[in-house]
Amino acid sequence: MSDNNLLEIKKLSSGYGSTTVVNNFSFKINKGEILAFTGRNGMGKTTLMKTVMGLIEPKEGSIYFKNEDISKSDPSLRSMLGIGYVPQGREIFSSLTVEQNIMLPIFTRKKLKFDVKEKLKNIYNIFPILKEKKDDNGASLSGGQQQQLAIARALIFNPEIVILDEPSEGIQPSIVSFIADTLKTLSKKFNTAFLVVEQNISFISQLESDCILVHKGSNIKTLMASQLSSVEKARDLLSLESH
Repeated sequence: MSDNNLLEIKKLSSGYGSTTVVNNFSFKINKGEILAFTGRNGMGKTTLMKTVMGLIEPKEGSIYFKNEDISKSDPSLRSMLGIGYVPQGREIFSSLTVEQNIMLPIFTRKKLKFDVKEKLKNIYNIFPILKEKKDDNGASLSGGQQQQLAIARALIFNPEIVILDEPSEGIQPSIVSFIADTLKTLSKKFNTAFLVVEQNISFISQLESDCILVHKGSNIKTLMASQLSSVEKARDLLSLESH
């Protein structure tokens, strides 16, 4: 594997109990890249991401992060290595303020290698609406604002790669475009990589990334970013209806 290779999944199978959901799945992503995953509900996309994050144990196959086999590592170690995770549904703590939500992961670490105030300043520069609402409770935010908060929280430890599960779900188009632009900026400016599970074809097209079509837990088609340059072309090639 090259030095630029960040994450590589080799013939991965996983599931729940005796049921296999992800079947012989392989892909790799380099530093600073964005890779999308799409497919209809129940096809194994979320299970795949939970397995990459360590929330589900693989039945077969391997997960390599920066050339190290992390297949047996727990989620906390993967987080410390540099993998961030934004689950479907965002999981914002409604009774905490915006700033408390962002800072919550800090309390899981004994030592910090960065200045918290400076990090918050950087996050607020990326998401200005969160600075404006930093003292408001999470419950008061719109869906789009909560999604920005969830991404901000995942960025607190400067991860090298972030997993996002359905980030455009329930969000107005203008905020969807803002999030797509933000991910592209982070990938280019900070060399952060992103794995994005998504069914919104417009959002996938805006990411200007390659996209893997997932069907029954398998990687059945990988389309290049150049093939997804328009929503119409992307929808036709991915055989999905836009939400």
